[in-house]
Amino acid sequence: MFTGIVEEVGEVTAVEPSGDGVRLTVQGPKVVSDAAHGDSISVSGVCLTVVDQGADWFTADVMKQTLDMSTLQGVAPGRVVNLERATAAHGRLGGHIVQGHIDGTGEVLEVRPGEQWQVLRISVPEALAPLVVDKGSIAVDGVSLTVSAASPAGPGEGWLEVSLIPETLAATTLGARVPGDRVNLETDILARHVQRLWSFAAPAASATPADPSAPTEGGSK
Repeated sequence: MFTGIVEEVGEVTAVEPSGDGVRLTVQGPKVVSDAAHGDSISVSGVCLTVVDQGADWFTADVMKQTLDMSTLQGVAPGRVVNLERATAAHGRLGGHIVQGHIDGTGEVLEVRPGEQWQVLRISVPEALAPLVVDKGSIAVDGVSLTVSAASPAGPGEGWLEVSLIPETLAATTLGARVPGDRVNLETDILARHVQRLWSFAAPAASATPADPSAPTEGGSK
């Protein structure tokens, strides 16, 4: 479990084929300073497990499903990534609850600079659009952000906007994003649970209630 507060920007230094997945080596001295074999580290929002490590690097395996769902598909040495260690149970929840389980990717559609901040408009796949709400939480490349605007409800691919303060621009990879870049998206876990619960409740709610005045099987009322 993570909070979406990036601890450092690291760099992918090696990518090796591993079956239908890959094995990544990532340089990140802060996140490995107290890491152990089997620990979880968020790499641009993707929860990965440490399988080997050194003084300033760690190695993790990435399965095919994760590659297909995230921007780690096609990753190469030199890619800069946002890094965060799993949060401690006694730690502060500075961002929001982030699982590191990517829902999909979006494309940066527009970057609007301000005097001290930037606004990113990002496409949202149609299936995820109902889970995005204005002033709600979203993790973009592992960064906990507040949705500052969202597309109206309707068919087709939607969009969301996030406003990045100077600290976020400087301390994460989002400050370098340009139109056309793809980013990892993880929607709010609470929204996902509500959607799942409603998917079971909706058929029952839409069923036609029995007419109490209708005849019984025996023909009497």
